[in-house]
Amino acid sequence: MSERVLMEGSAAMAESAVRAGCRFYAGYPITPSTEILEYMSVRLPQVGGTCMNAESEIEAIGMVWGAAGCGVRSMIASTGQGISLMQESFAELANAQIPVVAVNMCRGQGDYFQATRGGGHGDYRFIVLAPASAQEAVDLAQLAFHLADKWRNPVMIMGDFLLSHTSEIVDFRPPAFPELPPKSWAITGADGRRGITLSPLGPAEKLSTDIAAALSAATAKHGGIKGEETRAETGHLDDAELVVVAFGFPGRFAKYAVRLARERGLRVGFVRPISLWPFPSEVIAAAAARARAVAVFELNAGQMVEDVELAVRGRAPVHAIGGISHDHSGFGVGPLLNVELILQRIEEAYGTA
Repeated sequence: MSERVLMEGSAAMAESAVRAGCRFYAGYPITPSTEILEYMSVRLPQVGGTCMNAESEIEAIGMVWGAAGCGVRSMIASTGQGISLMQESFAELANAQIPVVAVNMCRGQGDYFQATRGGGHGDYRFIVLAPASAQEAVDLAQLAFHLADKWRNPVMIMGDFLLSHTSEIVDFRPPAFPELPPKSWAITGADGRRGITLSPLGPAEKLSTDIAAALSAATAKHGGIKGEETRAETGHLDDAELVVVAFGFPGRFAKYAVRLARERGLRVGFVRPISLWPFPSEVIAAAAARARAVAVFELNAGQMVEDVELAVRGRAPVHAIGGISHDHSGFGVGPLLNVELILQRIEEAYGTA
């Protein structure tokens, strides 16, 4: 049975995480992720879980690392500056194949490179999901924990200030994912003293100094993730002469601007990547093969546009129609979040296509 509730995006995502089985959360207060910490501090004890208000982001990710190594569904949230401090741990978590869910409530979309490339070491990748609404945040939070355990790979949910603070009706539906095998790799406690090294060296019973083999094992699944977990929303691509690509909450603004453009007779379609990694390259490539041009709307100096260009591979010209856009507090709610302005830029790109 579903349950419909009016909630802010942060609270809705946190509640969904609890319902997905999250039982450990650690974080450090930093806007706009603080509301997740506040919600978890009340909600997790109600279900027998633990919430830790850490003294720093580095301390928080260490706590999450330990809990996840015990097989507990664990989560952390911060914003770009705090996520920057966690990069070493993120790389080691991925290389050691320890599943966690990390939320980056960005202060704008300048964290795209950080989310999809990371600042750590090695060949690791996070699965990165970008919700465009509170409801999608609820659904993707459920999915994130499933994917993290399924692939033994960290998952990042990339949100922003608007997602965090916008109240919408959300529908909490019971999760319907296939059952996963037991976490035989996790620490089981003092009985028998079976433990795990929380590093690429592998579990205690298979401890190895063959780092190349361990890292190869951690990255071998990347192809499978690309094949099974690529997600995107599309619209009006059958006749599109211009394809607009946008992600996250600002993608809703771009989608509405596309609708207005079509009402004015322009053949414009859109692609909204839901998974930023794996990136929906094939979807964009197919759309570009039929269109005359592609326009990328993102609130940064040009980051996702590089992935779009790689996907398009010269099939059509690619125009960047976004830009850096912040309010005086630097939270990303700037002047470019204006549908009429986005529409104007779409029309300009359409005119040059």
